[in-house]
Amino acid sequence: MRAIFCFVTVTSLMYCQQAIQSPSVSADGRVTFRLRSPDSTHVQVNVESAKAPLPMTKDETGVWTATTGPLGQDYYSYSFEVDGVRFLDPSNPRLVPNLLSPSNYFQVPGPDPQPWNMSDVPHGTVHRHIYRSAIIGNSRELYVYTPPGYDASASTRYPVLYLLHGFSDDASAWTAVGRANLILDTLISRGQAKQMIIVMPLGYGVAEIVRPTGPMVSDTELRERNYTRFGNTLMDEVIPLVDRIYRTLADRDSRAIAGLSMGGAESLLIGLNQLQTFSYVASFSAGELSYADFSLDFPQLTGAFANNRIHLLWIACGTDDRLIKNNRQIVSWLKSRGIQLTAIETSGMHTWTVWRRNLSSLAPLLFRADTPVGRAASLQPR
Repeated sequence: MRAIFCFVTVTSLMYCQQAIQSPSVSADGRVTFRLRSPDSTHVQVNVESAKAPLPMTKDETGVWTATTGPLGQDYYSYSFEVDGVRFLDPSNPRLVPNLLSPSNYFQVPGPDPQPWNMSDVPHGTVHRHIYRSAIIGNSRELYVYTPPGYDASASTRYPVLYLLHGFSDDASAWTAVGRANLILDTLISRGQAKQMIIVMPLGYGVAEIVRPTGPMVSDTELRERNYTRFGNTLMDEVIPLVDRIYRTLADRDSRAIAGLSMGGAESLLIGLNQLQTFSYVASFSAGELSYADFSLDFPQLTGAFANNRIHLLWIACGTDDRLIKNNRQIVSWLKSRGIQLTAIETSGMHTWTVWRRNLSSLAPLLFRADTPVGRAASLQPR
């Protein structure tokens, strides 16, 4: 017998509909989406990593259906578009948090466990803090991962990765969506990454940049102010707070900074301008920097100055990412200044399916001062 769900509106009108299974994943990785919307005229589904929306067709009962081609094993987000309006899937309780465009997600399982899958290994702990930023003038979330076996009362101290989210994400993105804690748990258990603390702060310097009705990150003046104020709160508030609360190795050789999209731009701007604080700098699909002239973003950066201070400069982007041109320009400019770096181009778009793999490839390179820069290109997650 099929379940029947009944809904009561504020006008006390009641209607019932049969339960719909959506999405359903077949053994070959094809995914079928279903949405009951009998009065709609055009419905499509937007699936992460797809280059175009997938049109849906309506049957005689008013249920719209679409099926993808085979997808590789991973987690994917998606949303419906119904007559031009974005909708979540009412049949799927799995949600991807986002300040502007939350979505649903599904998993395509596979035979080879990925680092971000839940597995039977020792697990670290994700801590949630709320702190008051005097620089920005509000209360902000801060997530901190401590590795398996971390003991606040013990003498062992740990290096720290500052890991930044992208535009429209919140501070939980790298754990809720990127699954950074599970990635490190897996890599540490395999002996592929050193034990480390990961700090994941809220990455906005001005609150209005992420309001639905406010100016966007494409506003150059606002973007510059956002980067500057976030950099100030990271350097003057977050790092001192973390060093005070956690058992960190508080020196530049034991600090890394990395981020995706907006956070990738922030990691380059902060890390390469604060080499007295960071010696590992990485970006994934870096967004636009403050200026079209990169010499204004990095006024003191030359090969002679940077190369004996940077243990690793690692810049990655997917070849189908809308920001690939921007990333190639950044890489070209840095090389023109004589700065040694590793540039990684992989298949993929501006999606978490790329960024999870970026972190899985980067983490084994961190806090190993003897790692040659060029070695990064050959490392892939198992």
